[in-house]
Amino acid sequence: MTSILEQLKDSVSNALIAAFGAEMADKDPLVASTSNPKFGDYQSNVALSLAKPLKQNPRAIAQLIIDHLQIEDMCETPTIAGPGFINFMLKSDYVGNLLQEIQPDERLGIAQVESADKVIVDFSSPNIAKEMHVGHLRSTIIGDAIARILEFRGYDVLRLNHVGDWGTQFGMLIAYLREAYPKALTTADALDIGDLVSLYKKAKVRFDEDEEFKQTARQEVVNLQAGAEDSLHAWKLLCDQSRREFQVIYDLLDIKLDERGESFYNPFLGDIVSELKETGLLEKSEGAMCVFLDGFTNKDGDPLPLIVQKSDGGFNYATTDLAAIKYRVKEDKATRIIYVTDSGQANHFAGVFQVARKAGILPEDVEVVHVPFGLVQGKDGKRLKTRSGATVKLKDLLDEAVIHARNDLETRFKDYGREETPEFIDRAAQVIGLSAVKYADLSQNRTSDYVFDFQKMLDLKGNTAPYLLYAYVRPQGVSRKGDINFSQLDSNTKILLTENTELALGKSILQLEEVIKEVESTLLPNRICLYLFELSQKFNQFYEQCDILNAEEPQKTSRLILADLTARTIKLGLSLLGIEVLERM
Repeated sequence: MTSILEQLKDSVSNALIAAFGAEMADKDPLVASTSNPKFGDYQSNVALSLAKPLKQNPRAIAQLIIDHLQIEDMCETPTIAGPGFINFMLKSDYVGNLLQEIQPDERLGIAQVESADKVIVDFSSPNIAKEMHVGHLRSTIIGDAIARILEFRGYDVLRLNHVGDWGTQFGMLIAYLREAYPKALTTADALDIGDLVSLYKKAKVRFDEDEEFKQTARQEVVNLQAGAEDSLHAWKLLCDQSRREFQVIYDLLDIKLDERGESFYNPFLGDIVSELKETGLLEKSEGAMCVFLDGFTNKDGDPLPLIVQKSDGGFNYATTDLAAIKYRVKEDKATRIIYVTDSGQANHFAGVFQVARKAGILPEDVEVVHVPFGLVQGKDGKRLKTRSGATVKLKDLLDEAVIHARNDLETRFKDYGREETPEFIDRAAQVIGLSAVKYADLSQNRTSDYVFDFQKMLDLKGNTAPYLLYAYVRPQGVSRKGDINFSQLDSNTKILLTENTELALGKSILQLEEVIKEVESTLLPNRICLYLFELSQKFNQFYEQCDILNAEEPQKTSRLILADLTARTIKLGLSLLGIEVLERM
C-alpha cells in the first residue's frame, strides 16, 4: 500500500505541474504530518517556498495548487492557513477503507523496498577477555533495532559484531598468564571470565609500569601475528570463553549477530598501507605512517594525522577499519554501512571515512554512516557505576531489571488480591524487565545521555514499555471477555469511524509506515517509540469512550477490528524494537 503521505506528495506534485508548468517536476511538495490536529492531518508549506521565485503572494499560490488538486476521495476541501500553509483533513470513509484494506495483511499494508540492497550494521563489539558492561547496552540494542527495521523493509542486512579480539591487549594478557596462571593458556575455562578481567587489569598496570614486561607483551603480539602455535592456542581458548559469555547476554536480549572480529582483517592490513602509499596520501611523521586529515587540526592549528602504521611497525584501529571498509565493499557488496558506537568515536570514524574516500577504498555510491549515542547515567547525572565505583556489568543490570519487574508484579497482584502461578510471574517478569530496559534506552534520542532509573522504566503510566504492553493486553482482554477470535472477524465489514476517538485511532494506525520509512532514513528508533506511545494513548481514549462489546452491529465488529488492528500495530512496532509482548499482565 502506498502511504497516505506519499499519495499526498504525489498529488501536490501533480498539482504544481498542472498549475505552474513542467519545471515544477522536481520541486519537493513539502508535505508532512501536522503536529497539531487543529491544522488537519497533513500540511504543505510549498507555497511559501515558491513566493520569491514566482513573485506571487503565497496564499494566491496555495489557492492555485488547491484548484489543481485531485484528492476528493482522500480529503475534505483543503484550507489555507496563515501566510500560505495548505492544510489537509482526511475523510473518515477514506480512513475506514484503508483500515479495511490492511486488516487481512500480516504486514498491515507496509510495503517492502523494490531493491533488496546489502546493508551492513556494525554493532555491539565487546572486547574479548572482558565482560560486557552497561556501555555495550546502547550499541547492542540500538544496532539490533536498526537492523530489524531495515530487515522488515526488505533490505539484505548483515549484522556484524566487530569484536576486539586482536592486538596489544592479548600480548599483555598472555604474557601475564604465562607467569601467573599458565594453565589458563592450555586448558579451557581454567579461570572464570571475571578472573580474566581482573588479571587483564593487573597486566595493564604491569605494561604501563614495567618496561621489561612491556617488551615481553609486545613479543607475544609478534608471536601471535606470526602464528606461533602455543600463542594461537591460548588466544583461541580466551576467545571461545568470551564468546560463550557474550552469548548469554545476546540470548537474553534476543540479539542475532555474525562475529567478524579485528583478527579477521589482520591479513589485509599490509595491503592497506601499500594502497595508501600508491595514492600518495601516506606521510611519515615521528616514525609513524600517517594520512593528514582535512578539517581536523590540533590546538595550534596544525593538521591532525590518522595513524595507519605505528613507529614500531604495528597497525592500529584505523588500519583495521580501513581494511574492514574495503572488505565490506568488495566482498560483501554493501551499499550502506552503519556503525553504531558511542559519540566519542565520531572524529575517529570521520577521519577513517575521509581517508577511505580519498584512497578510492570507499566508492561514492556506497554510504557510510556513524550512528553515535550518548552515555547511560546514574541518578547523580554521572556515568552509571556500581556503589563501589566499578563499571556496571551488563548481565547484573539485566538480572536486576527482571528482579525489579518481579517485585513490582508481586506487589500489584497482592494489592489486587490476584493469584498467579510462579511460571506466569517468572515469564512476565522476564519480558517486562528486559523490555523496560530496552525501551527506556530506545525511547531516548540516541545522541543524548539518559538517566537509568528502574522506577521510571517500570511505570505503568507514561512513555514506558509496561504502558505499551498494557495497551496491547487490553484488546486481548476484550477478546477473552467476549469469547471472540479476532482472526475470524469478517474482513468485509465496513469500518465505521463515527466517533472522534475512533477516527483519531484509525488515522494513527495508518501512520506506522511513514514512521518506519523515517527511521530507515534517520536511524533514530525513538521515533517509533513516540509513535507507539501516542497510538496507545489514542487507543486508551477509544477504549474508555467507545463501548466495544455492547455496541450494535455493524459498529461492534468495526470496533473489534479497530482494537485488533491497534494490538497488531503495537506488536509489530515493538517487534521492530526487539521487544516481546504478553497476552496477559
